[in-house]
Amino acid sequence: MAARPEAVNAEAWRVYGEHHLRRGTVLPEAARIGWGFEDAGPGTEILGELTGRRVLDLGCGTARHAAHLVRDHGALVDAVDASPGQHERARARYGSLPGLRLVLADALEHLRTAEPYDVIYAVNAVPYIDPHRLLPALAGALKPGGRLCFTVLHTNAQGAGPSEEAAARPEILRPAGGGDVTVQMWVLTEDLWTALLTEHGLRVEHVDVLDAPQAENDASYRLFQVTRPLRRSSRPRTGKPPLAHAALGVGAILHGPRGLLLGRHRHGTWELPGGTVEPGESLREAVVRELGEETGLEARPQDVRLLGTLLDDAGGVVRVTVAARVTAWRGEPSDQPGESVGRWRWFALDRLPEELFVCSAQALTAWRPGLPIDHAPARFTPYATGTDDS
Repeated sequence: MAARPEAVNAEAWRVYGEHHLRRGTVLPEAARIGWGFEDAGPGTEILGELTGRRVLDLGCGTARHAAHLVRDHGALVDAVDASPGQHERARARYGSLPGLRLVLADALEHLRTAEPYDVIYAVNAVPYIDPHRLLPALAGALKPGGRLCFTVLHTNAQGAGPSEEAAARPEILRPAGGGDVTVQMWVLTEDLWTALLTEHGLRVEHVDVLDAPQAENDASYRLFQVTRPLRRSSRPRTGKPPLAHAALGVGAILHGPRGLLLGRHRHGTWELPGGTVEPGESLREAVVRELGEETGLEARPQDVRLLGTLLDDAGGVVRVTVAARVTAWRGEPSDQPGESVGRWRWFALDRLPEELFVCSAQALTAWRPGLPIDHAPARFTPYATGTDDS
């Protein structure tokens, strides 16, 4: 049985660290962060103000960048690496530097247990971990308003470009002093990285292109500058107003121990289960029907609590949405044939994705007014008992 890509990489970095430890490789002190190629692209300034702030260097290697941030910028840095050899090299050189904490640990384990950071950065370390596992851990380890900067391989030295699927592929490392090390890397397009980051509640502010300075070298990196926003955004699915016969809808809020249920619409918005009310059915019946049609979950009308009515203007059409709370359901959410919303996932309320559908955003803030979500204004009329079906 083939080893998992991350297990392959853990072994590769163990070998890599031991190679340089035996060889006694000494790197120069860092005067800036070289994100892809030395002296190419932006430097440390993209991390923002660092004095006194908690910073994480993920996949720190010998920790020379972390030491630079401590000495020259007054940051308090945790430098984490899973390679025992790299960790030993870092300790030998910077083990007594105040403000720097050197940590030998698996990246995901550290992210899941550490106190949130003001700033997280990674120089070429992110592509070695499955983004579906790494990005939610990064989002959870970053304070709201915090900053994340990282580089990823985009095109290798032989000209092989990125993939549009989130799958690992083999790449060859050639350490100084000889020998090849095979690793597994997630080499993805800018759009796919951006979509994955957005899905986990992170906002991409800028992407820098970092190309190799040598004409014969096709290698190219992408430097992502990302924030965890203080507030979430919302937007319409399209620029068109709703059809007049489809202006009355319901939005179903399912929230439990696993989080809040949201799905991805084919137009890119994240939204609650819901849809239009059909002739002859009650609002509760509409919630139950839409929930089943979109997610496969089963609920009963008596398990639906109607919260109130939201009124807004969408392209000159008065749109009416009834927000509802589903208090009990059965089954597991899954994509349903022919539906425009899928990829159902449970989200923590403090890690909601960007680009919520505006009606869903309005329903959520009607339910929990303190949620940090920006959306178009809507007039909310709560039902006196939360059970009125008229």
